[in-house]
Amino acid sequence: MNTTANKNIYTKIIKVIWAFLFLTLPITSFPFFPSNLGGRTLVRPLSVYPLILLIFLVTIPRLFKRPLPRTFLPILAFLFVSSISSIVAFTYDLEAFRGVTLTSRFIRNMITLGIGLAFYFTVTLLPENWDDLRFSLRWLYAGFGIALLWGTFQIPYVLHFSPKYFKLANQAQSLISSRRLFSSRISGMTYEPKWFAEQICFLLLPWLLGSVLSNQSIFKWRFKRITVEWLLLGWAAVILMFTFSRTGIIILGALAFLSYFLFRSTSQKESNPKKRLLGIKGRKIIEVFGIIAILGVIIFLVGSQNTYFSRFWLYWTERKNDRERTYLEYISFQQRFLYWETAFKIFKLNPFLGVGLGNYAFYFDSMLPNQPYDLQKEIIRQITPEQGRDRLITPKNLLARLISETGILGTGLFCTFVLAIVGCVVFLKLSREKDQKFWGTGGILAIFVFAFLIFSFDSLALPNMWIVFGLITAAAHQPIPR
Repeated sequence: MNTTANKNIYTKIIKVIWAFLFLTLPITSFPFFPSNLGGRTLVRPLSVYPLILLIFLVTIPRLFKRPLPRTFLPILAFLFVSSISSIVAFTYDLEAFRGVTLTSRFIRNMITLGIGLAFYFTVTLLPENWDDLRFSLRWLYAGFGIALLWGTFQIPYVLHFSPKYFKLANQAQSLISSRRLFSSRISGMTYEPKWFAEQICFLLLPWLLGSVLSNQSIFKWRFKRITVEWLLLGWAAVILMFTFSRTGIIILGALAFLSYFLFRSTSQKESNPKKRLLGIKGRKIIEVFGIIAILGVIIFLVGSQNTYFSRFWLYWTERKNDRERTYLEYISFQQRFLYWETAFKIFKLNPFLGVGLGNYAFYFDSMLPNQPYDLQKEIIRQITPEQGRDRLITPKNLLARLISETGILGTGLFCTFVLAIVGCVVFLKLSREKDQKFWGTGGILAIFVFAFLIFSFDSLALPNMWIVFGLITAAAHQPIPR
């Protein structure tokens, strides 16, 4: 009896920590973070605390008790190659940059990569059945429900700025984020609006859309076809608009477009072929153009409320005196090409292993392409020393970072890992079981979002990617539902 009681208590403790892990995912720049765990970096996930407990209570024991997914092989090989590349970098003659030494950079990046892999391994190994996966999603939704609610409270000062209200909101934000709020955009619980938008697009929308498309819900409540997921989806879409994240809003539009085709393909299989022979091509064309028109109008109306977003079209209308700048410079995108071009030049220094994880910053200044930078304020700001500032520039593109810092070998192994995840998605989508098909549909949408975001982020410590890949891997390795 005592053994059974102790086991039940242990299981309940695991469940509580597990729920807290998913509940705290929206908080990624927690201000109260030890320096040894990255307290001086921008990425400080609060979910690291429950993660550490789960590593010892669940992850490590299960690594030796059950067969491991084959997706672990390429990512472990990537870890090995990244470590070798970073160790080899000590043979290069690299001086400290902005007070950051090669040794401190090595330690920090090994820790961040380790945290990312710990998220992936833990989320993969935690669920032991389909109920466990649904448990994970419920708490993921709960966490983002709180984040969406806090984002809703931020909307009033965007629509009508009130200094008192904004000050009060900032005081509350200081308890969950290391950065102040933006007066013209909402940040949720994250460091900046872009991070919040990427969270919604990557961690939340694929599963909500997958639920809507498959007409499945992990909650008992439903009114006809209206489910909790439907309500969360509409809420998340509205909140996403107020981040005024160009990447986020474009992804939202692209997801709506892809979801339409997924829905059409499903509904056509279920319909009578004889009834859909006549005029189907004409209807499809009208529907596609209708979707494009509706999305275009919504994006224009929302984007017009924010000068940062409306740069997409203001270049040709209200900025006639600014034509000496190219369009890409005006929308602040030309700098990204410079980061990527610099990454390629760094890659050529050591194509096989790269220059070591996190060492892009040490070469950035000397490897910048020979182009005029007088109008590119962001570049100038990044290469100009500033007192008290030790955050180093990154290529803001995961592929560019991998190719420059881990070379062909590291990049190839990481791409193999992603392809293994895609294989899991295909397996789930082709299944006849509704639970697997749901995760397959959500997985397709998640991979679609990842294909966009890979050109927009480069952090290996942000849990978004690892959580999504972990959930997909876990779903693909569950027994077939009976």
